[in-house]
Amino acid sequence: MKHAGNIPPAQAVPAADADQHSAIDRAFHATIGSLTGGLSPMGLATAWFDWAVHLAGSPAKQAELQEKAVANAARAMQASVSCPLSPEGGGCAEMAADKRFRAPEWQRYPYNLMAQCFLLTESWWDTATSGVQGVAPRHEHMTNFAARQTLDMMAPSNYALTNPVVLERTQEEHGANLLRGFQNLLEDFARYAEDAPPDTGAFKVGENMAITPGEVVHRNRLMELIRYRPTTKTVQAEPLLIVPAWIMKYYILDLSAQNSMVRFLVDQGIEVYMISWLNPDAEDAELSMEDYVRLGVFEALDAIGQAVPDQKIHAAGYCLGGTLLSIAAAAMARDGDSRLASLTLLAAQVDFAEAGEITLFIDDSQVAFLEDIMSEQGYLKSDQMAGAFQMLRSNDLIWSRTINDYLLGQRGGMNDLMAWNADATRMPARMHSEYLRRLFLENRLALGQYKLGGRPVSVEDIDIPVFAVGTEKDHVAPWKSVWKITRFADGSNTFLLTSGGHNAGIVSEPGHPRRHYRIGEVIGHAESADAWQASHTPVEGSWWPAWADWLSGRSSGTRPAVTDALPSLGAAPGTYVFG
Repeated sequence: MKHAGNIPPAQAVPAADADQHSAIDRAFHATIGSLTGGLSPMGLATAWFDWAVHLAGSPAKQAELQEKAVANAARAMQASVSCPLSPEGGGCAEMAADKRFRAPEWQRYPYNLMAQCFLLTESWWDTATSGVQGVAPRHEHMTNFAARQTLDMMAPSNYALTNPVVLERTQEEHGANLLRGFQNLLEDFARYAEDAPPDTGAFKVGENMAITPGEVVHRNRLMELIRYRPTTKTVQAEPLLIVPAWIMKYYILDLSAQNSMVRFLVDQGIEVYMISWLNPDAEDAELSMEDYVRLGVFEALDAIGQAVPDQKIHAAGYCLGGTLLSIAAAAMARDGDSRLASLTLLAAQVDFAEAGEITLFIDDSQVAFLEDIMSEQGYLKSDQMAGAFQMLRSNDLIWSRTINDYLLGQRGGMNDLMAWNADATRMPARMHSEYLRRLFLENRLALGQYKLGGRPVSVEDIDIPVFAVGTEKDHVAPWKSVWKITRFADGSNTFLLTSGGHNAGIVSEPGHPRRHYRIGEVIGHAESADAWQASHTPVEGSWWPAWADWLSGRSSGTRPAVTDALPSLGAAPGTYVFG
């Protein structure tokens, strides 16, 4: 036997070569990401393999699928006979429930048969990709989602020759709709190729959006702080700081004059301050989550403290802005900083264990893939993030638009919320990586392991009044996930559940039709979300007045309104919003 000393030592890979190899991988992943909208194909392949292997080893599941295939084939055969015999009424219950096939034209043969066969196929694949024993739950959801997306793409409603609505429009207009649609396609392709800003029609920031009068009173490299001019002679003693998410422009809360939350609050005698985040570029790649807390929340509180010294401050955070504000509030509680009077979270989460369907796109493979893309760019492009959100509602946000814009040749009408949604933002590489890993993947904030200033913070330390708002149809921050703040915060907790989705539910001004909400205090940490919902009856109308009353009830009185509390650095909406 050879002596161990005769074995040549392993040759270490030089650091320069290792960096070069990593650079090749990053460049390769960035190229793939440009084709997949920033999504990792490796993560999906892993989920598919998990599903396929377990399905191959599940004879009972295979038998179930065979039985369903035979039953669906029999239904399809029956439909192939009944549909031609009743050409004006050959629909089925599944068609009536699917808005893609609700138009009367779909009830005629052969389109009713096409739709029924498609829905039967969709039903079979839904069964095939769910309930397979042994598959990791997350992989099952990913496979089911991928199957649904593939089938949505193949739906007969998406193609001119199999969509009766498009065919009738083409016949009526002698093909003019297809010519307009082709022109729309060329315009969109040119805008994408040139990386041009989206067309927001007549809606312009500073002209008919984000027009509530105010002044920029503080600015640093990451944010501008806007103070809105009071409209009442007196204001509540405690001012309100609003922290929006950095993945959106702040003016969703100051849209048009009739649906501006800021204008509503100012008219209620509340002095409002708003953070407007910088839209980062490659030079901002190293901005961290801690920078967002310190340069954002803490510097804003310091500036407000100069305007109203020795006065507590109400703070509200929307979406990820609420998560950021919760981290800041927990750190302040840890450090004995008592400047906050209350905490309001608008569709914001502190526990990401059940963070909704968006978690389908967030695992170690996906985050590593995004990190490689961002290392090349220094940031995450807005379209690389928007693709995931669009796929969550692909029928509404992708395919219905494809039909209207390119097949029917009619651009959908623009409104202020749509114009705001098109005004997307970028994410700094370091901050986005930290956010995805520490909050989504590791859930450190809920576990009391998230560190700020080198020491962990705990949401359980928050002992000020909390007002949390969830929306019933939220696919970004499900309301039962938003509810979980009541399990942590030790102060009095009030929860409000409103109708609508993540954006439309929050932008729910008085007078908005078909709006309702439930509101009530949450007693103890043991109460469940379902029990709370069942015990509170809906109230018709906007929830904004209820929140204003809640803030007023936690005010120490009123004081004279001051218009020049801080020197102006320029009129609202400032400069960062145009980045």
